[in-house]
Amino acid sequence: MGQAGLYNRADPSIRQGSYMAATKVLVVDDDLNIQRVLVFTLKQEGFEVHVASDGQAGVEMAASVEPDLVLMDVAMPKLDGYAATQAIRAAEETGRHVPIIMLTAEADVEQRVRGLRAGADDDIVKPFHPLELIARIKALLARSGRGQAPKPGTETQTLGRLCCFYGAKGGVGTTTMAINTAIALASRLKRGTALLDANLQFGDMRVFLDLGLDSSSIVNAISEPDLDADLLRKLMVSHHSGIELLLAPPNPESADLVAERQRTDPRTLSNILALMRRAYDYTIVDMAKQIDDFNLQLFDEADMIFVVMTADLSCLKNVRLVLETMDSLGYERAKVQLVLNRSNAYTGINVDNAESALGRKIDYEVINEYRGAISALNSGEPFMWSRPDGPLGQSVSKFARELDAMLALELATT
Repeated sequence: MGQAGLYNRADPSIRQGSYMAATKVLVVDDDLNIQRVLVFTLKQEGFEVHVASDGQAGVEMAASVEPDLVLMDVAMPKLDGYAATQAIRAAEETGRHVPIIMLTAEADVEQRVRGLRAGADDDIVKPFHPLELIARIKALLARSGRGQAPKPGTETQTLGRLCCFYGAKGGVGTTTMAINTAIALASRLKRGTALLDANLQFGDMRVFLDLGLDSSSIVNAISEPDLDADLLRKLMVSHHSGIELLLAPPNPESADLVAERQRTDPRTLSNILALMRRAYDYTIVDMAKQIDDFNLQLFDEADMIFVVMTADLSCLKNVRLVLETMDSLGYERAKVQLVLNRSNAYTGINVDNAESALGRKIDYEVINEYRGAISALNSGEPFMWSRPDGPLGQSVSKFARELDAMLALELATT
């Protein structure tokens, strides 16, 4: 069977108040050094840790121990991680699904997709930071309900709202608004929230949320001919703030593949959006500035389009053009909402002046705290997570509450 055993968690060094004290994690890895690191890290979080040193032992221990989560190495003797994962899935009883995280040695898309097809729920590339591993474990356990599938007829109904954030020009804070609004909806209002980075060529969410280039993206989703809810869930990247992300392509070349697939078969994007609606209360879409076929489809399918702007002449000129375009596309006025970011910044143009120039009222205002917002983005910790009770966090929370009240009420009355 190979080396296997239980690392007893009845250890006085384990800190109190740890995460889900009874949670069992099975580590399947033939590298003794990796085993030691994982055991120490997991025990520090209060997990009960079991270890198997080859794929066959991992399959047998998964059956006997019934772990709440499995960390599965790819390259192992007897059975590799892919075969072991398939064997675990094949042996599972109806209604049970143990989350499996693959430990890979390369940031290779084909290797990641192979792991997902074998039945893995997530993957992480070695070497990894312990904090990232623990964050992924906790997010996956929370998302999966510790492997227990809901009983028939008890599935949670979602609001299923799709909201696009579109910047009237570059630099107005569209990505900042999208990220922090999503976090506010998830953390403050307890809404299931996903972020879709639709800035295909130059999406920033990997950087702003400190996520690796190896993470799966919309490329994987739109290229999958048989994408369903289960596979999409595996392609979503969990963030410790409670949101989940479908990231932009890792490079401009991959972005071209997405745009071409959408152009030749728009149903693929429609399917992705429909699956996200069914899985989440809110899907927040951060859009690029250009108006092309891809963005036009997002506009068409959105419940609400939030045009993010600032109070300066060039932006007001762009907002007028955007509103004219939206009108020519036949969208109802209520579908297009104006969000004035940095509303209290001195530009020489106040809110009344801006509304007069645009010929319509501004729907929402978010205060200016530019230095704090940029500092939070550069640190990889959005202000709605690091400083939610600061003035800027409170302003975005107010916007999120108003957004939720409007869309939830609208759904209830239709």
